[in-house]
Amino acid sequence: MGHFLNEARLKAVADGLRSLKRPWLVRIGRGLWKTAQIFIAGSVVLILILRWLPLPTSSMMIQHGIKAWWAGEGAATRYVWTPYPDISPYAGLAVIAAEDQRFPDHHGFDFVEIQEALEDQEEGKPLRGASTLSQQVAKNLLLWPGRSFIRKGLEAWFTLLLELLWPKQRILEVYLNIAEFGDATFGVEAASQRFFNKPAARLSADEAARLAAVLPSPQRYRVDKPSAYVLKRQRWIEKQMRQLGGVAYLDRL
Repeated sequence: MGHFLNEARLKAVADGLRSLKRPWLVRIGRGLWKTAQIFIAGSVVLILILRWLPLPTSSMMIQHGIKAWWAGEGAATRYVWTPYPDISPYAGLAVIAAEDQRFPDHHGFDFVEIQEALEDQEEGKPLRGASTLSQQVAKNLLLWPGRSFIRKGLEAWFTLLLELLWPKQRILEVYLNIAEFGDATFGVEAASQRFFNKPAARLSADEAARLAAVLPSPQRYRVDKPSAYVLKRQRWIEKQMRQLGGVAYLDRL
């Protein structure tokens, strides 16, 4: 009899503990679900709003400003928002030729490029980036540098939203406006004024290719004092621009 009483007591204690835990688990689950709903809804609203607004800044510009302030540097960020029609078509063609030649056709992720990058790594070559223009806009506009799973996950989410809610031309317009082309120089208008003393609308094909040539590392490579690598990459980009069919390629956007 004592054995059965002990079992009954243990069962009652276990049931009591479960009854104490369940409300907390339910509350945590509901809280997480509500947080996810708010994040999803807020993300969609944010991307919809940004579809039409001239952007006053970007996450990367803000981070650059904070770093400069923290280091006691007084250099101001060069940035001028410029609508797509006021940018030379050579600029758009150059960044597509340099960074994402399948931009008109993919839906945010270039799986062909990703596969090629992985194959190169298997052959012992350094792992290279395979980010599309859409992914770079998501990162530069809203996120921060890094390779953490959280950052990459957010980048993927915002990339999907950009592709769903923005036309390709808007993605290219924002990219051209917020990409970094030199130290504290963001956007093709500021870069054109600084390096060529002319508005972005008047950029020639070779000047646009020069700007695109420094995009892999604008802190390392310079438009105004191009290294042999930058000049070689510029010539390659110009060749790719011709092979894509010239500015008529932008009609596919």
